[in-house]
Amino acid sequence: MQPSAYRDALLDSTTAGLIVFDLEGDICFANNLARSFLQHPTDQSLISSFPEIWNFTRDATVYETETLLPPMQREGRDYSATVKVVKQQDEIVGYVCALYAHSRLERLARDTKAFQDLAREESAIINFSSDGLWICDASAKVVRINPASERLNNVSAKEVIGKHMAELVAAGMLDKSVTLEVLKNKKSVSLLQKSGERSLLLTGTPVFDLQGQLIRVVVSERDVTEIDDLQRALEEEEALKNKYMEQVRSLQQAEYGGRAIIAKTPAFINLINQALKVSSVDSTVLISGESGVGKGLIADLIHENSKRKAKPMIRINCGAIPETLIESELFGYEKGAFTGAQSSKAGQFELANNGILFLDEVAELPLSAQVKLLRFLEDGCITRLGSTQRKKVDVRVLAATHRDLDAMVKAGSFRLDLYYRLKVIPLHIPALKERKDCILPLLRHHLDFFGKKVGAQKRLSVEASDILLNYEYPGNVRELINLCERLVVMTDSETISSADLPQEIMNSVEGSGWKATRWVKEKTLAETLNKVEEQVYREALKQYRNQYKVAAALGVSQATVARRVQKYGILQTSAIEDQ
Repeated sequence: MQPSAYRDALLDSTTAGLIVFDLEGDICFANNLARSFLQHPTDQSLISSFPEIWNFTRDATVYETETLLPPMQREGRDYSATVKVVKQQDEIVGYVCALYAHSRLERLARDTKAFQDLAREESAIINFSSDGLWICDASAKVVRINPASERLNNVSAKEVIGKHMAELVAAGMLDKSVTLEVLKNKKSVSLLQKSGERSLLLTGTPVFDLQGQLIRVVVSERDVTEIDDLQRALEEEEALKNKYMEQVRSLQQAEYGGRAIIAKTPAFINLINQALKVSSVDSTVLISGESGVGKGLIADLIHENSKRKAKPMIRINCGAIPETLIESELFGYEKGAFTGAQSSKAGQFELANNGILFLDEVAELPLSAQVKLLRFLEDGCITRLGSTQRKKVDVRVLAATHRDLDAMVKAGSFRLDLYYRLKVIPLHIPALKERKDCILPLLRHHLDFFGKKVGAQKRLSVEASDILLNYEYPGNVRELINLCERLVVMTDSETISSADLPQEIMNSVEGSGWKATRWVKEKTLAETLNKVEEQVYREALKQYRNQYKVAAALGVSQATVARRVQKYGILQTSAIEDQ
């Protein structure tokens, strides 16, 4: 591959530096321009003179066509290179590399193109941004706005470019200018602006040059109308919630004959909210729940918050009146209607005119009275016993029962049509055992109430509180109130301990598998906690009898349950299923 003198002269005249090297990296030929690029011009090895090219060639695949190498730089000079294989009889015997130095003009052209590409990219970002953008100069004149700003402010770029922001505000095109605030404060400023029906959040940012002089203000605009509307709706919802919560809090302080409404659990708070809602209308309400849960208290609540609160609420316990007298008691009678009727008498419906009639234990009404009650609910008229004249009365009916009216309807002891007339708005009061969060506040309230009556303040010990919190209260709130009166009267000391509690409560709590765990002087904290944990697992396993269900209920893994079962020997005393 030794070139001739003529070929050497010819190759020296080219504008590219040419280097020919073999498969071992030895330079076979380099023209004058190429030698000016070499690290060591006298060196015959490309490996030491131009390692960049050798490393690329060595690591690359076979070049059938001319291949452009990545841009390179040496001693402040930028250059590019191409490499192509040299073959003899289809066998690669070496490589030829062409080197091109970049002139200043080329660099400027390249930099100009890069600048143009960057400008086009920035312009595309500005134009296609969903947020509005304003660009103003240091004198607050508009230099540019994007299409999003035109749409948000209902203006065209031609109308505003070149105008001073103060001029646009004075013309009413804008209600305020964040640009002027930025120029005044020399820092970023955010504010809300009204543009027609839209609410815009504006953020102005100053741009400084290398000397620290403010040269531009960039303002971004975001349409927050929907967010504003949602915020307003949330505020209204919050205000409504606060109104109900305030009513609930006031109700917790309200007393009806020494009874307090304590709403702590979500279900009971929801019930109070429902009762407050139905107070403002005249719909018939059916209040259900176990005996002693406070059905009369909810009826009082509805009456006190209704438009009829200035009028009486007549209470009738339907189970306390003999069946033979219930109709005359409710609807009244005329003179001579029956033996002993020496004069006419108005019934409870007439006495409750313009007010409320509360029918407690409505399930105890005989069928004959049910028919008359149904007729009143349909047309608002009553007929006294012994009379044929119907009389119109304005009475709202509230009814309550602890019995299962669905079962009574199926058994035929309660009319289906009356059942549906009564339960226009059903309110179910949960049993006290279902609202544990209310128990301690109720206990404290009634202990204070009765304590003030007898002039002795009483409080519960921690152990007594734990026991009463886990008691089932079959008599519900009524039983709790009676218990508090008993404890205040019968306890000698200021603190009510577990020893002061009635034996039936202690038997019931211990019979349910729960025992108050207290610290014993001889026991460490770890031993005491283990005892509590054992009680919890025994109760859970007794109820679910399945380790996976117990794990789900206690929020632990099945493996943890299995370890505790083994640790406390529960399998020795209980037949527990593993699956």
